[in-house]
Amino acid sequence: MKKLIKWFQGGKPEPTYPTEDFALNDKVNVLFVCMGNICRSPTAEGVFRKLVEEQGLSDAIAIDSCGTHAYHIGSAPDARAQAAAGQRDVDLSALRGRQFGPDDFDRFDYVLVMDRSNLRDVLNQHSGQQRARVALFLEFARNPTVDEVPDPYYGGASGFEYVLDLIEDASIGLLDDIRRNHLERCCITWPTFRSGRAGSACCCSVS
Repeated sequence: MKKLIKWFQGGKPEPTYPTEDFALNDKVNVLFVCMGNICRSPTAEGVFRKLVEEQGLSDAIAIDSCGTHAYHIGSAPDARAQAAAGQRDVDLSALRGRQFGPDDFDRFDYVLVMDRSNLRDVLNQHSGQQRARVALFLEFARNPTVDEVPDPYYGGASGFEYVLDLIEDASIGLLDDIRRNHLERCCITWPTFRSGRAGSACCCSVS
């Protein structure tokens, strides 16, 4: 997991930026966005990173997350998000919050937002000229029941589990989309996150 750098000036945190130069690498760059970058988007980063690593695609896909607001710059993910993800063998502990900025449109191929409110905040910074595909993350869900990932911050543990369920499903659909549109790879095996076992089905046939 990459670590983000926290800078201080006059005792106040400034926005943090990816340590990897996403604008110059030759990978498919994916950015997950929520409001504060402590619950949903770091969970999506961790889950999708695990999937990408399991498929041996870390050399082809780079992943990051951020928030539309500056509430939690430099902060670790919420302890409840870390605990829920840890139960599925996803480690979020090295992640640190940063804020979304206009340059992210040029750094990333996919800017995937958790809900419509934050999608509006992202699009308000968009000039229409950048390379990124901007969308709701759950547009990639294989078995959609909702189109937004709800914020679990003010709820209990079940809310974090539900968020993980949604993110795991959409992550598989996202990887299929990347493979079809950017990578010359077929077929991948798709994981059963709860058990840690990998299935043998080709993603092309997963509906």
